[in-house]
Parts: sequence; structure tokens; C-alpha cells
Amino acid sequence: MTTKSSTKTATTKASRTAKAAKASKATASRTTSTTSDGFSADERAAMKERAKELRAEAKGAKDRAKGEADLRAKIDEMPEADRVLAEAIHAIVTEHAPQLMPKTWYGMPAYADVDGKAVCFFKAASKFGARYAELGFNEQASLDDGTMWPTVYAITTLSKADEELIATLVAKAVG
Repeated sequence: MTTKSSTKTATTKASRTAKAAKASKATASRTTSTTSDGFSADERAAMKERAKELRAEAKGAKDRAKGEADLRAKIDEMPEADRVLAEAIHAIVTEHAPQLMPKTWYGMPAYADVDGKAVCFFKAASKFGARYAELGFNEQASLDDGTMWPTVYAITTLSKADEELIATLVAKAVG
């Protein structure tokens, strides 16, 4: 036998649950907005950029000047906050690892080894609507430190100490 108060409580809880699910779904669709294949528009754009980069590399576009121009163009497209960080990281990488080739990788500024594989990259916060930019290191980076080590660093601003840490990481990454 159900009382009025327990029925009302159950209805209120169900209503709150439905509202929360609807709000959660709306937030998810706003931030991820996936297509039928499960990728967001930003992710699909990054994959298209990578395909374009691979076609250019296959045509022999492993030219330092072309890579630098492409990288600079990507940095110039960024909102100011991301651009300031990207320019600082570019200066650090080119100073401390001049052997790395500037290029774009999935539409992001990156720096590749002699085999053309991206060792490190900068992902602007605006790229996927994140609250922070990232400096990432791929498998080619020699950052191994025991059985566990970070490969991506979140960045909101750069202090002198942060710049020194990045310089150390980049130098270590190239061995």
C-alpha cells in the first residue's frame, strides 16, 4: 500500500533525476557534439589536418623552412592567451633542441625527430575547448623515469621556473 507522501517523494526524485540527466546530456552535447562515428567536430578537424600533413610529408615536405612556416601559421591563428604560451614554448624548444624539426601534428605545433615522428607538441586550450593548454611528449621522447612518468603537462601561464622545467624536459626528451 502506497501512501501519498511516499508517492510524492518518488515522483519528486524521478523528476530531479530526469532533470539532472537532461542537463548532463545538454552539457555533454555542447562540449563534445559528436557525429555518428563518435568523434566531435574538433576531433574530425584534427584528423583531417593530420591526413593533410601526412600527404604533404609523403611528397617530401620534410623541409625545415616549410615546417617552421606551417608551425608559425598555426601559432598565429591561436587566441592571444594560447599564442603567448605557444611562442614561449617554441622559443624554448628551438633553443634547447635545435635538432628537432618544427612541423604541425594534428594541426598543433610540434617538433619531430629525424624520422619525422613528433617528439613533443603544444595543444592550445582553444583546440578542444579545454581550460588549459598542454605540452605533451610522445613515445619518442626519452623521458623515462622509473616505471611511471608524466608525458603531458597542463599549462595556464609560464613562470621562469616553468620555462626552466620545459627546457630541461625538452633537452632530456632528445637525449
